[in-house]
Amino acid sequence: MFTAGPPGRTGNRGKPGPKGKAGAIGKAGPRGPKGVSGAPGKHGTPGRKGPKGKKGEPGLPGPCSCGSGQARSAFSVAVTKSYPRERLPIKFDKILMNEGGHYNTSSGKFICSVPGIYYFTYDITLANKHLAIGLVHNGQYRIRTFDANTGNHDVASGSTILALKQGDEVWLQIFYSEQNGLFYDPYWTDSLFTGFLIYADQEGPNEV
Repeated sequence: MFTAGPPGRTGNRGKPGPKGKAGAIGKAGPRGPKGVSGAPGKHGTPGRKGPKGKKGEPGLPGPCSCGSGQARSAFSVAVTKSYPRERLPIKFDKILMNEGGHYNTSSGKFICSVPGIYYFTYDITLANKHLAIGLVHNGQYRIRTFDANTGNHDVASGSTILALKQGDEVWLQIFYSEQNGLFYDPYWTDSLFTGFLIYADQEGPNEV
């Protein structure tokens, strides 16, 4: 009868066996968290210009600029004394309006600064005498008016249109010494001389 001997020593490791066949594809795992954003890429080249679009609807009206940039010249003046000296410019020394400062109260003359077409008018109160008054342009009478005094106060008036050049002068004056009835009363009557630019010459200075 035989008896078992003691276990022997572990043998050397053998060589790896051949690779086995691939197993079946497993199910997708859960989606991982979003990663950190990467750096911006470079700008691409510009694309081609697209076709022209359709015409849009008209916009709202813009702000009004009426009158801007237009030449201006206008005055209206009154006297403060009766019976001025004859054959000299009447000095209308009370300014009601003097747009542009072209009427000179010291000389009694309107001096044209904006060449163009002007309108002039006057309304003169007379008393005690007849009145012979004229509108003068550069030393020449353009209009003359005569009003006979009948014992009451009256008003003489006249008006005209003149084409003026730069530097031209216009004024009023009494042309007969015995017919100087221009009258002023601070409480109830005035004598007025008025003029204004109707339109400026195109080649004239564009003063505003």
